[in-house]
Amino acid sequence: MIAERREHAGCPAEAFEEMKKKERAHFEKRLLEEREKIVRQLARYDQSFADTLQGSDGDLSAYSFHMADQGTDAMEREKAFLFASKEGRLLYHIDQALRRLYKTPDTYGICEDCGSEVAYERLDALPHARLCIGCKQREEDGAA
Repeated sequence: MIAERREHAGCPAEAFEEMKKKERAHFEKRLLEEREKIVRQLARYDQSFADTLQGSDGDLSAYSFHMADQGTDAMEREKAFLFASKEGRLLYHIDQALRRLYKTPDTYGICEDCGSEVAYERLDALPHARLCIGCKQREEDGAA
C-alpha cells in the first residue's frame, strides 16, 4: 500500500510497520462502521417485512379498495426486497474484506486479479474493494 512506497523512499522499517498498522486500523474502523450501518438498515427492512399487509399501508381492512392500491403495495414490497438484497450483498463484501484484513492482512489492499496495489484513495472510498481500478473497469466492461 502507500506505506510500502514510503519504505522505499527511505523511511525506517519501524516507521513503515507503524504506518501499515495505522492504515489497517483506519480501514478496519471504516469497515466496521459500514457494517454496523448496513446491519441497522437490514434490521429496518426486516421490521417492514414483518409488518402485516394490513398494517404496512395503514388500512384497517385487509383488503384494498382499489386494484391500483394493490399494485402499488406489491411494487413497494418488491422495491424493499431489492434494496434489502443489495444491502445483503454489500454486507457479504464487507465481511469478506474484514476476513482478509484479520486472517491475511498482507493480502488486504492487493488486487485479487493482477496482484498490484489497490490505491489508497480507492480503499478509503470503498474499504471493501478487492480489485484495483483497472481490473474493476475491465470486469464491468465484461473483458475480465
